[in-house]
Amino acid sequence: MGTAPSHTVLPEQAGTTPFDASERLAWAGRAEAYAGSFAKLCAHTAPPLLDAAGVRAGTRLLDVGTGPGTVARAACERGAEVTAVDPEPGMAALAARTAPEARVHLASLPRLPFPDGEFDAVVANFVLNHVGRPAAALAELRRVTRPGGHVAVTIWAAPASSGQALLGRAVRAAGVVRPAHLPALAPEDDFPRTEEGFTALLADAGLSRPACATLRWDHRATPLEWWSGPASGVATIGRIVAGGPPEVTARIKREFDVLCAEFTGPDGVLVLPHTALLAHGRA
Repeated sequence: MGTAPSHTVLPEQAGTTPFDASERLAWAGRAEAYAGSFAKLCAHTAPPLLDAAGVRAGTRLLDVGTGPGTVARAACERGAEVTAVDPEPGMAALAARTAPEARVHLASLPRLPFPDGEFDAVVANFVLNHVGRPAAALAELRRVTRPGGHVAVTIWAAPASSGQALLGRAVRAAGVVRPAHLPALAPEDDFPRTEEGFTALLADAGLSRPACATLRWDHRATPLEWWSGPASGVATIGRIVAGGPPEVTARIKREFDVLCAEFTGPDGVLVLPHTALLAHGRA
C-alpha cells in the first residue's frame, strides 16, 4: 500500500475503439494540469457516489479511473479497503500520493485485471464519458463486483448546463470546429444522457435495481483556473483549444474572457452551474 505504481505503458486491449485510443492521448501526461483544474469540479460528486455504492468501513472497493485519487482518498477516510486503477501513469502516481492507504494499479477498461466478484462495490466517477463502449464498460464493472454488490457511476448530463458549456461556447464563438481526427462516440454505442437513458444503460449491462438521480451544483473557480485545464491540453476540449496554432488558441481565449462576464461574481470568481447524473445498481 502507498507505493507508487509501475509506469509501464499499458498495451491496447481487445475491444478498444478509436474513441478509446483518442481519449488515452487526451489524458497522457496531464495529471498535474487536471489536478489543478477540472479535478476540483469532479470532486463534488465523490461523497454521493460513495453513498450510492454503500461504502463504509471494511467495504472492499474498486475505484475505476481514479485520476488524482480523490474518490479513493474519500473512501479510505470511511475505512474502506480501497483498490484504485487508472490507465495514465501520471494519474496513478498522483493517486498513490493522494490516497497512500489505497492499492493503486495501472489498468483500464474495457478489461480489468481482477477476477469475477472480487469487490463489494465498484465506482467510476465521470469515467463512462471517456470510454468507447459504455455498456461494455458497465458490464465489466458488474463482472468484478460480487453478486449483490453495488456499482455506482457518474456522467455529465446532456444538454450541458451553462457552466459546463462555457468552454465549448468560447470555441464556437471563435469559429473553431472539432478537428476531424478526433473521433466521436459511435452512434450505436451512445445513449441519452438523461436519468431515463442512464438507467436503461445500467439495465442493459445486467445490473439489477438500476436507479439514477440528477446532481446540480455551482462550481467556483477563477477564470485563470478554469482556463488552465484546456490551455494545458486536458481532455478533448483541451485538444481543441491547445491543439492548433497559437493564434487560434488566443482567439478562443478572447471569446472565453468575454463570456466569463456572465458568470463572474462580485469577488471576481466564476460561479459555474453544472449538472451530472449519478446512477447505481446491483451486480
